[in-house]
Amino acid sequence: MTRSPSEQDPGRWRPTGRRVREGVRAAAVPVVAWAVALAGLTIWTASGAAGSPPRIAAGNGRVFLPYGNSRDTAAFFDITNIGGAEDQLTGVTSPDIEKALLSRHRSSGFGADTMEMTGSVRISAGGTLAMSPFDVSVMARTRTGWEAGDTVPFVLHFRHSAPVKVFAVVVRPGG
Repeated sequence: MTRSPSEQDPGRWRPTGRRVREGVRAAAVPVVAWAVALAGLTIWTASGAAGSPPRIAAGNGRVFLPYGNSRDTAAFFDITNIGGAEDQLTGVTSPDIEKALLSRHRSSGFGADTMEMTGSVRISAGGTLAMSPFDVSVMARTRTGWEAGDTVPFVLHFRHSAPVKVFAVVVRPGG
């Protein structure tokens, strides 16, 4: 009489059909997740979004002529992000400025507006930040006296991009 292989070696483990199906199912979950992630990354890369860092350009700099004996003023710039990822303006410096802070104008809707300091300002991918007295500005204290028409050098600092040098023209408020 011949014995089956499992009867010949009782200590030898043989998978059953049920165990094989469970093993295949358990292995299929991470393989399918990997395939979906790979497909998503492939589509993202093919669309041009992957690996496209922020690219910052700035211009149209203006700074208000301080009024009277005050050395406090505000500066404004147009900042464009022509890259594929967002960035943040984190600060502004200038050799002609003692102190500069980013600020945001807030309207309460009841005629009482406020100005609050902000640590950074978001510039979306493909977007433009057009600073103005009614939105985002740079509050600054001058080191020296200026006259209308003077140009003042500034350096804009960003979280991900290199600093950008830009000049601002001294203008009279409302002019």
